[in-house]
Amino acid sequence: MYSRVTLLEIDTMRVGVGEATELFTSEVLPELRTHDGFQGAVVLANPDGKGMIITVWDTEEAAAKAASFGTAVLERYVALFKSPPGREYYQVAYAEMPGVTVG
Repeated sequence: MYSRVTLLEIDTMRVGVGEATELFTSEVLPELRTHDGFQGAVVLANPDGKGMIITVWDTEEAAAKAASFGTAVLERYVALFKSPPGREYYQVAYAEMPGVTVG
């Protein structure tokens, strides 16, 4: 398994953390689910607007193939961020989250 990690900071003067999370779950997540190899996502945020989106993929190739979609999404929502988000890729070395659903 592979993950794509997006580090971001929401401009909380323009949009609240809850509203930004709702945009992700209602507009971005359904599109992510259409990509081959998508396994799930975790969104982490604090009240100051700092956050991280972790998407998990079957293979490194699936994560890389979906990268162009991710770039287009970031461009679509650029006004929500204080600065351009950063992105990194990792191999998932260990994961355990049975039955976890929050939100």
